[in-house]
Amino acid sequence: MEIGAQLYTVRDYTKNLDDFATTLEKIAQIGYRVVQVSGTCAYDPLWLSEQLKRLDLKCVLTHYDQDRMASETDQVVAEHKQFDCRHIGIGCIKNGLKNGMDDYISFRDTFKPVGKRMSELGCRLMYHNHDMEFERCGEGKKIYLEKMAEDFSSDELGFTIDTYWVQAGGGNPAKWIRSLSGRVPCVHLKDMTYAQGEKRMAPIYEGNMDFDSILEACEQAGAQYLLVEQDDCYGDNPFECLKTSYLNLKSKGL
Repeated sequence: MEIGAQLYTVRDYTKNLDDFATTLEKIAQIGYRVVQVSGTCAYDPLWLSEQLKRLDLKCVLTHYDQDRMASETDQVVAEHKQFDCRHIGIGCIKNGLKNGMDDYISFRDTFKPVGKRMSELGCRLMYHNHDMEFERCGEGKKIYLEKMAEDFSSDELGFTIDTYWVQAGGGNPAKWIRSLSGRVPCVHLKDMTYAQGEKRMAPIYEGNMDFDSILEACEQAGAQYLLVEQDDCYGDNPFECLKTSYLNLKSKGL
């Protein structure tokens, strides 16, 4: 398993191409060799390829424009192949399931053929969870994430399990990672702590989650890339947060 940095953590430092390039340099200087591109400014795929090669980095996952994924699937895959990225991700279901099953059915009917086509072209559609997917739905009262795993084949959809959001939704991150074995090539590592009367995100091994069990589950489930993410650093320097997580994970032998 390889440790990576989810660039959404440092999105405020990727608002133009010059800053994006500098941010990639800082990520490489920490020691990361893997990144996920998400929350950045627009970029040309060949420009990104050049930057990654320059810094000996590889992009293993994106969160991408859902409308383009649905309407220009072949082109989106071709663009990802320009910077050698196989996993093409959805960061959040449209409308955030505010309309319940209607939103889910719309998502399913739109993206099942997209996932199938991406698989045919040598890439894989990925879905990133939040806590809302742990609401129970429909007659069987299954949670949305469970229903999604049943309605999509493994070839049609993989899962970027986000450890923090599973915990926030009342789930067990290690259990969910194991239950989706073979479908979780990329996992978002994000710790949870409690401060000032609220749940907060924290660098890995700086919070209260059982990351020894989570890392064991990742290995058992065949995860390839462990992508560190911290949406909110609460005033701390996000590069320092990524560095703390990196060093803590390296101390565990990764």
